[in-house]
Amino acid sequence: MNIHEYQAKQLLKKYNAPVPEGVVILNENEIENKINDLTYKSYVLKAQIHAGGRGKAGGVKLISNKKDLISEAKKMFGKILKTPQTGPEGKKVMRLYVEEASEISKEFYLSCLIDRQSSKIAFISSTEGGMDIEKVAKDNPEKIITTKIEFKDDINIKDIDKILEPFAFDNSQKKESQNLIRSIFKTLINTDASLIEVNPLIVTKSNRIKCLDAKMNFDDNALFRRPEILELRDLNEEDPKEIEASKYDLAYIKLNGNIGCMVNGAGLAMATMDIIKLYGQEPANFLDVGGGASKEKVSAAFKLIMSDKNVKGILINIFGGIMRCDVLAAGVVEAAKETNLEVPLVVRLAGTNFKEGKKILEESKLKILSASDLNDAAKKIVEAIK
Repeated sequence: MNIHEYQAKQLLKKYNAPVPEGVVILNENEIENKINDLTYKSYVLKAQIHAGGRGKAGGVKLISNKKDLISEAKKMFGKILKTPQTGPEGKKVMRLYVEEASEISKEFYLSCLIDRQSSKIAFISSTEGGMDIEKVAKDNPEKIITTKIEFKDDINIKDIDKILEPFAFDNSQKKESQNLIRSIFKTLINTDASLIEVNPLIVTKSNRIKCLDAKMNFDDNALFRRPEILELRDLNEEDPKEIEASKYDLAYIKLNGNIGCMVNGAGLAMATMDIIKLYGQEPANFLDVGGGASKEKVSAAFKLIMSDKNVKGILINIFGGIMRCDVLAAGVVEAAKETNLEVPLVVRLAGTNFKEGKKILEESKLKILSASDLNDAAKKIVEAIK
């Protein structure tokens, strides 16, 4: 789960990280009242969307007076911002953040994330602050320093100094930045965050450290024990299909292809998507219905796939262990009839009650192609949509 910049800064501030003062605007009618209450010398107006590249798209503005700030805020609220991360459709600005402007002397990059490969916490430091870290990694990989730390309650001073080494801070900056590293580490541990990114981390002209921008992602699987984090979710920033999927506890991610996939098990889902690509087409989604899906859950999953206008065909690949193939088949038949299925559907069933499942599909009188194995299924659906 992602959150907005202002929410990330509020969390970091709770753990004593240095962030600029700011106020969030959630409604167009609040603009004048909230801005008139501010007493900053100058202002930064920021569109709050879940995407990077806001500045180049006109979503970040430096403004010197309240009159211009009110005018620009009214223009920005409701605007469609298009950045490399939003896609061509863009995102509508439904929240604004007005922040006290900072006088910048230097910019750095700092992030903290879960490194799944090593099962450690990784800090990434770079002197190339304010830039896309992916571009830095491609063009100047030597300017990125990664420090991996064992998962524990606290972080020792040796690791902290190693993280800060590329920045060459003076003594006063070093003390502030050491506290910042501890704050970020505690925030990650205590909120089940999977990523905290500060870009840029700045040194001001008055020689202070500040988190000028902040991004946080959270582990969806831990949200059940973090209700305070779940409250920060902004449904306006999420794909409606993914919101619908979450209601039925379906693991769904929309992709850009035209073959819809319904599979049980993440590994099998990945293999299914790979073999679709092998035969020259692209999957329209990742969809794992889980090991013990009910008829209602399967029906909801099928309707979710059908709601994607890009889908030209559907491949269902089920290996029944806990999942019963007859339950899946009943759910598919019900949903196919309700949605007036008009695209090709290929089904491969194996495992528990697969014979019963095939019988249900055959007796449904729907145009369903049966496949003997995964290779056969992929070949048939690719040929069918052609």
